Amino acid sequence: MMTQVCLFYKKIRIYLWISIIFICFLAGYKYLNFNASSEASQTCLGQKAKFSLAFLKTNNQGERDTKGINHVIIFNPKSEALDFKVNLGLSHQLYAKDNKGKFRQEYIPKLFHELVSNENAKLNGQLPIAGINADYIDTNNKPQGLNISRGVEYSGDFKNKRSSFGISAAKPNQRQVTLQVGRRKDNDLNYNLVGGNGRFYRNGKFKDICQDLGELACKQARNRSLVAITNKGYVILLVNDMKANSDIQVSELNQELLPDMLDDVLEGIARNNCLGKIQEGMLFDGGMSPGLYYNKNIYVENPGPIGSVFLIYQKGLKN
Repeated sequence: MMTQVCLFYKKIRIYLWISIIFICFLAGYKYLNFNASSEASQTCLGQKAKFSLAFLKTNNQGERDTKGINHVIIFNPKSEALDFKVNLGLSHQLYAKDNKGKFRQEYIPKLFHELVSNENAKLNGQLPIAGINADYIDTNNKPQGLNISRGVEYSGDFKNKRSSFGISAAKPNQRQVTLQVGRRKDNDLNYNLVGGNGRFYRNGKFKDICQDLGELACKQARNRSLVAITNKGYVILLVNDMKANSDIQVSELNQELLPDMLDDVLEGIARNNCLGKIQEGMLFDGGMSPGLYYNKNIYVENPGPIGSVFLIYQKGLKN
């Protein structure tokens, strides 16, 4: 009898231990899953409720890579923490008027580092946290496309023929991002605009624009500067340049971009950061012009003068 009782309690202890181990396993599994999902949400920018701005480097599949050739700025144009402005190569103060009350437009050659750091680059006394080169420039140092800085137009001969990228005037949560040809019908949309050329995404459809660009711009000048907009309203600014001022490791998936590769990198960035689908995309000036600035560092700069730069400001940031 005693032997049977002992065996009975021994079996109970074994069952208890098995139950405890199983419960701990389940708890640990749930903990690991919670942590994994938390980590994913921390790195997936589009899932952050108050996401405003981020800088990262990627390979040509849009995967984060500390030695990636693609220097990327992602931002939410509706963020209350951000503001925007356009700067250009002028011989005078931005928004200055002549003695007839007209806005002066006297252009001189300016390099990228000047346009992100001079007096005209300031907004409310503050220098930008980020900037990218934008419009093409003519032989007289004048931008070629449609450029508008805080409602004041500085445009060239192709302003009604080429696409431009812009962010409207409005309260932050009402801002609209546009990419289209010519001035917008709603004048609030004509607030901060920068010209470009080479529209490779339109209404969510990708187009290889190599033939449109021609042999030089397509295959010989392979460094790129571009902007893309997703269907969730996020903006991707990207500069791809072998001459970048950062550590780059060249490989099959980490090289200068041909136009037929633009969808791979952008769709990868959008997917890996929960930004939605790419809707619109356009090149900025390539060749001797690409430049990208973030948080007091110039990651890319070329020796050519710049037509215009698109600047981003972080409110409350001390320079």
